[in-house]
Amino acid sequence: MGLLVVGSVAIDSVETPFGKVEEALGGSAVYISIAASYFTAPIRLVGVVGGDFSKAHMQILEDRDIDLEGLQIIKEGKTFRWGGKYHYDLNVRDSLYTDLNVFEKFDPTIPTGFKKSAYVCLGNIDPVLQRKVLSRINKPRLVVGDTMNYWIEHKPKELAETLKVMDVLVVNDSEARLLTNEPNLIKSARRIIAMGPKSVIIKKGEHGALLVTGETIFSAPAYPLENIYDPTGAGDAFAGGFVGWLARTDDLSPENLKRAVIYGSTLASFCVEKFSVEGLRDLAYLHIQDRYRSFMNLSRFDEK
Repeated sequence: MGLLVVGSVAIDSVETPFGKVEEALGGSAVYISIAASYFTAPIRLVGVVGGDFSKAHMQILEDRDIDLEGLQIIKEGKTFRWGGKYHYDLNVRDSLYTDLNVFEKFDPTIPTGFKKSAYVCLGNIDPVLQRKVLSRINKPRLVVGDTMNYWIEHKPKELAETLKVMDVLVVNDSEARLLTNEPNLIKSARRIIAMGPKSVIIKKGEHGALLVTGETIFSAPAYPLENIYDPTGAGDAFAGGFVGWLARTDDLSPENLKRAVIYGSTLASFCVEKFSVEGLRDLAYLHIQDRYRSFMNLSRFDEK
């Protein structure tokens, strides 16, 4: 049925207490696309890079059969670059630099063949661009979107308009509280639903994820990992696993939304085990299923 992914494609340099990586592939569209590629095809990526985007990085995307017709290459420009350093509490990080480069003037071009995509996942780009993308798509079955603190603070009116045309909003707990000025996450999710989305997923890092719809509240645990090396992109990997499963099954029932949350958490757990996208490359589908079942067993118990 086709999944359209629109977002950033970046080159990251990341340091954590457990190691570091330089000039690594990153960006929201990259993590979403690679995670979703284990469940559905075609994955249609729309983004922009500069002439410094390496063949090796391009090959990583091609190896996952991601359709790159919508990836603009501006040869005279440089790719969006981000550098960050995480503390021992991996929820805390310092952004060392953010060089938007060609991404600063990104205007998504949607190839004709991409316009009939049934599923759309929008990374945390400018809400004006998110809405522009949706205006160019032929009635998608489901729109999943992300946002971030910057847009909540600097473009609240534009974001409010965009939320009206989203089906699912995926945000972390601090973003949800900032968006609604409500400390309680259940109440916060209810307020977001009143803004337009039918469902809200609030990511809580090491504490799992919360799915709230008009009729459902579902709390999913985080997978207990002994080794976490790099949390960069985990939220986007979650979104990719989530929307990828829904596109695979074409089932938007409340029970399947819950399954999709667990699949999203499963892909995020693989992501953080290595730097950059290395934890998401070369996964066996059976390996994904094994961890999915492990997720299910985390909260299952027999009543006497």
